[in-house]
Amino acid sequence: MEFLKTCVLRRKACTTVCFWRSQVIQKLSVRKIGTTSPRSTVMPAWVIDKYGKNEVLRFTQNMRMPIIHYPNEVIIKVHATSVNPIDVNMRSGYGAAALNMKRDPLHIKIKGEEFPLTLGRDVSGVVMECGLDVRYFKPGDEVWAAVPPWKQGALSEFVVVSGNEVSHKPRSLTHTQAASLPYVALTAWSAINKVGGLNEKNCAGKRVLILGASGGVGTFAIQVMKAWDAHVTAVCSQDASGLVKKLGADDVIDYKSGNVEEKLKSLKPFDFILDNVGGSTETWALNLLKKWSGATYVTLVTPFLLNMDRLGVADGMLQTGVTMGSKTLKHFWQGVHYRWAFFMASGLYLDDIAKLVDEGKPFLVFYRFSQLLKKPFLFLKFQKPF
Repeated sequence: MEFLKTCVLRRKACTTVCFWRSQVIQKLSVRKIGTTSPRSTVMPAWVIDKYGKNEVLRFTQNMRMPIIHYPNEVIIKVHATSVNPIDVNMRSGYGAAALNMKRDPLHIKIKGEEFPLTLGRDVSGVVMECGLDVRYFKPGDEVWAAVPPWKQGALSEFVVVSGNEVSHKPRSLTHTQAASLPYVALTAWSAINKVGGLNEKNCAGKRVLILGASGGVGTFAIQVMKAWDAHVTAVCSQDASGLVKKLGADDVIDYKSGNVEEKLKSLKPFDFILDNVGGSTETWALNLLKKWSGATYVTLVTPFLLNMDRLGVADGMLQTGVTMGSKTLKHFWQGVHYRWAFFMASGLYLDDIAKLVDEGKPFLVFYRFSQLLKKPFLFLKFQKPF
């Protein structure tokens, strides 16, 4: 038998000042909190019940609705979402060892209990419910977010995220437009700002090289760097050269037309390199940096999750630490900085990105997936090389 309990908390009206975000929110004197059993409500969603190829995707009308478990969480009604390459990789089981450890650090659950698993990292929508400790948002707010990979994703009607992972949606974008940005924007922001140390105050005049410049992360990075007055050299295919020039790249190198390394060596050394390609690129790209000047190479292609999938959590982390440490020391003694960067879910960073977007920089938005489509054709698209 199911019970519906409604708790009404009566408090004195109060005003809360959020020092970590410059906004004041008036709290209502009466607030209703639903404590409905999660079994009582279902929603439509795209899920997988096992790892595999595209056929493991299943559309269901009976996915259990998310509920608030912690006081800092919010439930968002999804208006638009998108598909990223990470969703295709996760569908195939990429990173399962590390993500399951994050979901269940005490190993209480048995193997396979992450299913049914909902994919989709980007979300733009409206806040439906807030936990007791959420002060920056209220029901009805239009927001956007990037859902961390270890949480249930946004290819559903509702999704629950932490309040510190959410930001108010840029006013200048529709939900469909906004849903194409958070994951790639935060990944680029992590590499450029958090790891690379670049910002609007120190980036002017710096020479920046972006390898793999025509993808989601690369195109966003170009626009941010140009907004900060850097000189940007972009490496991409000839087909995408017109696009990256439109985004503001100063020099464009076609990686299919001859020896890219030699072409880049003919240019002046760089202060910062963002590598979205990895592989053999790493063996020569660091030689393009200015020596002993604080120049930094940041790659988004790391063996971290693959090591844990292949070797297990403990041995994988050990192997990753050894690899990262040895490469960092090796290049440090050669006069450059070597760094790895990862996606970071952050509402604070999305606040900064939203400000740039509303100022018209970045100005180009890529449409990848809108609304809850009943054909997973975009998973097939992302299986093909760009």
